[in-house]
Parts: sequence; C-alpha cells; structure tokens
Amino acid sequence: MARKRTEDEVKAGAPEWMNTYGDMVTLLLTFFILLFSMSTVDIAKFRAFINSMEGSIGILAGGSTIGDGSEVGNGINQLPDLEKFLEETTKQVEMQSIEELKKMHADFKTYIKENNLEGKIAAQLSDYYVTLTFDDGVLFDSGQANLKPSAVDILDKLGVQLSKYPNNRIRFEGHTDNRPINTAQFPSNWELSAARAIAVAKYYINELKFNPKQFSTEGFGEYVPIANNATPEGRAKNRRVEIKILSEYASYSGINEPLIQ
Repeated sequence: MARKRTEDEVKAGAPEWMNTYGDMVTLLLTFFILLFSMSTVDIAKFRAFINSMEGSIGILAGGSTIGDGSEVGNGINQLPDLEKFLEETTKQVEMQSIEELKKMHADFKTYIKENNLEGKIAAQLSDYYVTLTFDDGVLFDSGQANLKPSAVDILDKLGVQLSKYPNNRIRFEGHTDNRPINTAQFPSNWELSAARAIAVAKYYINELKFNPKQFSTEGFGEYVPIANNATPEGRAKNRRVEIKILSEYASYSGINEPLIQ
C-alpha cells in the first residue's frame, strides 16, 4: 500500500498572489508616470522621482528565486518604453537647467551693475554653474588670508543676491599666481589658496547665516591659471577667488561636472 502523502507538493513558479501584486505595481507605476508627464518638471522632484523608481523596481541583491518569475515580469514588460520616457524627461530637465543658468547669470550681472560692484566682481556663465570672480586685491592683501575691512561691504552686498539660491550648491575656490610663498602660516600656495576660499565661505556661514551644507571649498594654488604668469597683469588675473553657483539640476543630480574648463 502506498504511503499517504503528508506534505503538499510545491508548485513551480511564483505564488498566485504575486500576479495581483505585479499588476498593482504596474498600474501604480503607470499612473505616476502619467501624472509626472503632464506636470511641469521640477528638478528636485524629478531627482526624487528617479531615485524612488530605482529603488522600487530595481533588482534586489540576494539569493535565488522560487520560480522563474515570468508571470510577474510580464506586467513590467508591457509598460511603454520607460527608458525612452526617462531619457526625454532628462533632456527636458537639462534644457530647464540651461534656462535657469542663463537667468541666474543675467540676474547677477544686473545686480553687480546696480550695486556698483563692477570692477570688483565679474559674472561668467558655464555649462553647470555661474562663476563670480573677485578681482585681485578686492578681498585680501598680498600673501594674506584675512578679509580686508573693505571686503565686508562687498560680501554683504553679494550675499543678498546669493541668498536667493538656497537650493543650489555653492563652491568657493581659491587661486594664486605662480610666485612661491613659504611662511609658517602658508608653506605653499596650496595653503594660501585654500585658506582664502575657506575665509569667504566662513564669512557667509558665520556672519550671514548661510547653510553650511550648501557650501564646499577648494584651493588650487597656482595650478589653474587663466592668464600668463609671465606678466604682472597676468599674475593679477590669476590671483583670485571664485564663487561657483551650480544649477539646481547639477546640485541634485550629483553630476561630477568638470572643475576646470
């Protein structure tokens, strides 16, 4: 007499409830994509959307599955071309980023002119940011990293316009000419350029109460010249502090934009 089976035979494939779950996820994903496609793209929300989708439909690391998962996968495969949609949306966001930077650049140029800062600060437009460059001697005395008393008024005026961009990353960069320095405080131009960038950033944090999470600082020494160090005029141009305000797209997307252009 055959032995009575005490355990149910395990069926191949995913459990039936997974089909319903897969359909639900598919419908929800389609619903949110439709809502998103009909809305005006907001850069910060777009990044949050992408991150959530990556986490929601990504493949989990781990062991083997119970079944082949084909029934669950069919629902996702029936979606419109999600990759194409995301690519088109990314292009739309990048175009919005370009317009954002153009407006930012124009606003800074207007502000500089209206506040009599021409000849002290220059605004330049780049792919991922607007660069504000302080002319030689505006902020610091030669070989020093302490802000000049006259620099405070300039930084205060500029701070009014900078405060309009609380969602943008802001980078402070120090640069020098190629004349060597060797003091107890600054053994090389690396230390001098970094100290100057930090001094400007700390002023905005300590005195004007900017969010330090928004800031980063870098010192490049003499290694990123913008003019010929063979002439006094060229060296004066190379001695500078730059403030780079990244676009919201670059700020939120984590783009490793080129530091040197």
